[in-house]
Amino acid sequence: MTEIRASVGILEGFLSGTRYIFIPKVLGANDNDDFINSNDTDYVMRRIREKYLGDSTVTIVLIDSCTHSRRYVDWEIKSSLRQGEYMPNGLMGIVLPSQNNRANLPPRLQANWNPEHRDCYARYWSYPQTDSQLSDWIEDAHQARRTRAHLIVNSQEMMKYNARCQICGVTH
Repeated sequence: MTEIRASVGILEGFLSGTRYIFIPKVLGANDNDDFINSNDTDYVMRRIREKYLGDSTVTIVLIDSCTHSRRYVDWEIKSSLRQGEYMPNGLMGIVLPSQNNRANLPPRLQANWNPEHRDCYARYWSYPQTDSQLSDWIEDAHQARRTRAHLIVNSQEMMKYNARCQICGVTH
């Protein structure tokens, strides 16, 4: 989690001189969140949207070695992609530098991405080198809300528990 917090700070720095407002939000940062113990999927999705995503248009998933196994990441992605009452958030993944440009994507992000970036909703990138590169990626994700929303894949059930990490073998 330390690397993720440091990366949030770096991304904030990248965006400080741009027109973007970067609001870091961490779902599941503690076990006292009022919606975590509910089995009602609609309630969970609504609370995530209200509490964490209500004022956002793009969701950036910072990917470390264990991100793919965390249920809170799945919940946030599912809520970000939800259509109907809300327009979906743009979705992009950024692999953290410690991963050497390789990572296991969270399954829901993987379902919305392909390596050619064709006929898919989400994008997945290596860590940005410049603020303009990051700005371009965010702009692409924002535009996807209107131009690629028909490509969203979001029907699978949300994860009820953390999964076993494919890298370290631990269930976090």
